[in-house]
Amino acid sequence: MLEIQGITGGYNGQSILKDVTFRVHKGEFFGILGPNGSGKTTLLKMISGILPVMAGSIYIKEKDISSYTTKELAKVISVLPQLAGEAFSYTVEETVQLGRYAHQNGWFQSLSKEDETIVKDVMIQTGVYDFRNQSLHELSGGEQQRVFLAQALAQQPKILLLDEPTNHLDLFYQKELLDLIKQMTKKNQLTVISVFHDINLTSLYCDRLLLLNNGKMEMVGTPNEVIKEEHIQQVYKTMVKKHYHPAIPKPQLALIPEQTTGKGEVKIDQSCLKRKEDYIVLESPIPLKTMSSAVINPGVGWFYTFVNRHVSKDYNCVDHHEEMAEYLTSKGFQLDNTVGMMTAVKMEDAVWEYIDEDEFSMFTVVTAGIGNAVDVSRGDVHSSEFLPGTINTWIFINGELSDEAFIQAIATSTEAKVKVLQDLKIVDPLTETNATGTSTDSILIAATQTGVKLQYAGSVAPLGKAIGPAIYRCTKEAIENSRGRTVK
Repeated sequence: MLEIQGITGGYNGQSILKDVTFRVHKGEFFGILGPNGSGKTTLLKMISGILPVMAGSIYIKEKDISSYTTKELAKVISVLPQLAGEAFSYTVEETVQLGRYAHQNGWFQSLSKEDETIVKDVMIQTGVYDFRNQSLHELSGGEQQRVFLAQALAQQPKILLLDEPTNHLDLFYQKELLDLIKQMTKKNQLTVISVFHDINLTSLYCDRLLLLNNGKMEMVGTPNEVIKEEHIQQVYKTMVKKHYHPAIPKPQLALIPEQTTGKGEVKIDQSCLKRKEDYIVLESPIPLKTMSSAVINPGVGWFYTFVNRHVSKDYNCVDHHEEMAEYLTSKGFQLDNTVGMMTAVKMEDAVWEYIDEDEFSMFTVVTAGIGNAVDVSRGDVHSSEFLPGTINTWIFINGELSDEAFIQAIATSTEAKVKVLQDLKIVDPLTETNATGTSTDSILIAATQTGVKLQYAGSVAPLGKAIGPAIYRCTKEAIENSRGRTVK
């Protein structure tokens, strides 16, 4: 649909853009990224024909842009500019009708039936038909931008150019506008080329990206190829951390501020732990980066408070998440700051251990019983009924863990737990085979994210060498405590 071959261009004889080459396919949503002054808007103006090409070529539908007349080009390309601060006094319908100019012989020609149909259709498409008789200046910024989109679509273009289309729009209108444009690329095979400042929005909606820097092309590729920490940090000179969107497979970036946390030297140890009759709680003076399978706030997050609650062995609740949330609230814990687990083990049987290594320290807490022991390889013969977890493992690390280390810490801890069950010859009562855990075991890894960077936590890494033996000792003692209580 569009082919750019080595174009150079700028203003007053000075080249802003230098030797840029790429292609955009029919029905593609193509994003242009780059810092201020990198040539994004200059490139868009050259594609639209507003700015002449100093060197190189632009082909639209395999035809050189220089061979198009202004009106011919307007039938192929339409532009949705940045939202202006002030709107003129035309009505919505009159504004959209201006988009039909390229298809008329003069300014004063009246609209044909076909024009009227197209104007009505694009107003309905963009959701502005209901206020077609209102003046443009009476509308909100998001509504105005939809009106200008309708005007651009009234040209019936093959290519739509967008210059920061979400500028000055709130979240609702950003999503609404980009959802609409994305639908049109799929439904109408409209080719969209858009300049963005917001890298995360660009990743969510664009099929491919062009990254510019100082007027030169850094790279072209999919969001996964372009939005990488090393690329963005090099071009934008800013520290970022890449992560993935929780709902769709698109990369997102988090900005890393300069030393804003003020954490200082914080150590999580037994002084942070309190044991009550029906729960144990660890309260941290700083938020800890946490990965867990807890009942309340599972997954990855940052939390201050960690609760392991005792429930009876015959605990049965229609919605244990809701019941647990009510319990924590009744005890004065703030749900947004708290990770909550439950276990049938008595709190006095909990075991903890603090280890101080040269480069990091670690505090582990375990509650463990074997009332609902299960051989995971024979789990298919068990019912899926919820039972309160009986082996809950907490590992608090005074150090900075990589994502890899968080996951390896879970694996190392689990291996240590299984070894305990093997050595104690604990069996699954239903299958009479060796048990590997209980039916609803839970685990938590939390780190201060200060101090030495700990990249690995496998069984022979320094952190793994601490986790394995500590979890083995704590789990074994906790099971023996629980067993002793049962015997008594």
